[in-house]
Amino acid sequence: MSVVRVRFAPSPTGFLHLGGFRTALYNYLFAKRNKGKFILRIEDTDQQRKVPGAVDNLIKTLAWGGIHPDEGPHIGGSCGSYIQSERLHLYNSAVKKLIDEKLAYRCFCSPEKLAQMRQEKVDKGERFFYDRTCHSLNESTINDLLAQN
Repeated sequence: MSVVRVRFAPSPTGFLHLGGFRTALYNYLFAKRNKGKFILRIEDTDQQRKVPGAVDNLIKTLAWGGIHPDEGPHIGGSCGSYIQSERLHLYNSAVKKLIDEKLAYRCFCSPEKLAQMRQEKVDKGERFFYDRTCHSLNESTINDLLAQN
């Protein structure tokens, strides 16, 4: 039987709120009840909202509540890194593989264009679905757009 591994992955955007603490507590208790591991992973990919000192505060708040991760950014472990932004190379290679195998495609629509498309649907009382604008772009156009970014 494999070892139970649960994780808590808060964003370092400020203080830990009660709902987040409750989730961490439930995961921690579940892991301990099942002789498993409780992992702390920091979901810091939204760098614009990252608050300095928030990670240290999260760790201290968990410890205050008796929640001591078995693995995490402050103690390491066998499946690190535990800081999400330090794992981007893994995600980038997975995305490249999906694109190369034609299982995904790049979207070059601006946030403004997507917001406009969404608003048009809302105005009509319809549900928004991305219309796959960029799905059929040829390789030359994709390379040109990539060069512009």
